[in-house]
Amino acid sequence: MDLIYFIDRFGEGGTSALGGLIIGLLYGASAQRSRFCLRASTVEFARGQIGARTAIWLLCFATAIFWVQGGLLTGAVDLTEARWLATPGSISGALVGGLMFGAGMVLARGCPSRLLVLAASGNLRSLLSGLVFAVSAQMTLHGLFAPIRDSIATAWITKGPNPAVTDMLGVGATGGLVLALMATIVALYFTWRNKLGWLELLAACGVGFSVVLGWWFTYNLAAVSFEGGAIKSLTFSGPSADALMFVLEPYTGGWEFDIGLVPGALLGAAIAALVFGEWKWQGFEGAANMRRYLIGAMLMGVGAMLAGGCAIGAGVSGSSTFALTAWIALTAFWVGAGVTDRLVDYPAEQGALPPRSIAAKM
Repeated sequence: MDLIYFIDRFGEGGTSALGGLIIGLLYGASAQRSRFCLRASTVEFARGQIGARTAIWLLCFATAIFWVQGGLLTGAVDLTEARWLATPGSISGALVGGLMFGAGMVLARGCPSRLLVLAASGNLRSLLSGLVFAVSAQMTLHGLFAPIRDSIATAWITKGPNPAVTDMLGVGATGGLVLALMATIVALYFTWRNKLGWLELLAACGVGFSVVLGWWFTYNLAAVSFEGGAIKSLTFSGPSADALMFVLEPYTGGWEFDIGLVPGALLGAAIAALVFGEWKWQGFEGAANMRRYLIGAMLMGVGAMLAGGCAIGAGVSGSSTFALTAWIALTAFWVGAGVTDRLVDYPAEQGALPPRSIAAKM
């Protein structure tokens, strides 16, 4: 792809936003078809199952790691200037924020990217929860909660740039590639055991590959841009907050990757839902249910900003670089979600539904 051609036609900002829109379309359609959801995966795992949702998550995760580490090994991309590796990482933020985010996604019954996909399919619960998430993220980044975020995030930070786990272990990108191959084998085994179809398998790979494309696109755009530009990939915490502010007040910032990402994901998921006959209106089931979703969305908004990203931003994009704090955040996501499910949902559902029915609800 000749990015110079697009820069000449749309400018650097317009090209960046267009790339975000196209990659968002791929992500939205793939996530809708695969039903990719970190929350469902963590709940399955916490209940002693490695079912379809866990297999889908593993396949997406392995796809992202394999291609990113392969790109680093071959020199196709260089992510040393990406935020995850170029700046000090907050270990305290990853731990506290990760636990909050994990608890929140269980209460809200989905991570932000999943809420975005469901909202595009007509789910009003997810639409409202996503708005609360975006408001909470904005409050934590620039508003009322910003001082609290700063105090927690600065309590324990890395000395110097955030290290890659593979470098700490002395295995580099080669070791990362080996780990990705192992994860792929495990994921394929569980997709086979759970009898997942080829469409689900390809869609799961599409979610992971959209993360890879995000890194590749922003890296190559920065390489030919006069202004440089941030090297980044998919995340839905900061971009969701930016998208909200974009529609609430006159936009004074420049066009960039994140501005195109959120509408692209919404459009991709909506098209997939309509094509496959899965678009339908859904609402809340009582005040208690609504209260639960909104508390969960707020916890996710605060937690994502502390952890440095959401289930996609830290859990896949950040982790694909093997950045230390991204892996700490991802681990905290799983722990926070598993503990919350054990304390809140599992006791209420125990004995009410057989295990397969519980998994089917996710």
